[in-house]
Amino acid sequence: MLDFILITGDQVIFKPTFGKATVGVRPGRLTGTGRAKVKGKTICIEGDEKKVTVPGCTYTSPPYIIPPGSGTLSIASLAPNQKAKRVKSKGKAVLLKGSSFTAKFQVMVPAMKPPPPPPPTPDIMRLYSGTGTFTTFNNRAKGT
Repeated sequence: MLDFILITGDQVIFKPTFGKATVGVRPGRLTGTGRAKVKGKTICIEGDEKKVTVPGCTYTSPPYIIPPGSGTLSIASLAPNQKAKRVKSKGKAVLLKGSSFTAKFQVMVPAMKPPPPPPPTPDIMRLYSGTGTFTTFNNRAKGT
């Protein structure tokens, strides 16, 4: 099925729910490395999604709420409908808007469980899984 091809500058939108954790999400941006251009911007190919990181996002995961922790958002894996089966660039699949990808939140500073009893207890989870979608500025070129 035809879907819009992703290009440099398209947004990566993370959902705030990562299992038990709620993350203060911010959008990421794609940078394409394909050969072709759409609307003057380079198309995205398989592997470009791995370069998207959004550091410094806060999170809580009850009962670990005060102070909140922080970490980095990234894309763990794409859905099958987000990689073109026929359209390729540099021998790699072109990325498509598709449905939802799997995201990950890597904890850098753990959230804490407030006392009592003292001292505060850190969250032991270091990785949370969630989802996200792409928003594209390309309303012209499609691929399959």
